[in-house]
Amino acid sequence: MPKLKTKKSLAKRVKITKKKKALYSKPGRRHLLSSKSRKRKRSLKRKGVVPAGFRKMIRQGLPYSG
Repeated sequence: MPKLKTKKSLAKRVKITKKKKALYSKPGRRHLLSSKSRKRKRSLKRKGVVPAGFRKMIRQGLPYSG
């Protein structure tokens, strides 16, 4: 059976944790920051967890992630 290809665009956007959760960076932290509140910018810093409904799609896109 041939090797499966990894979706490189997905691999750059998502990090898989040890317990198989997928973390992503939240959008909206690049520019136009002066209009956003300090609290909002602080919450955008933290990584977000991908919802459970997308786990199957991520597992197919990253076949060797564990």
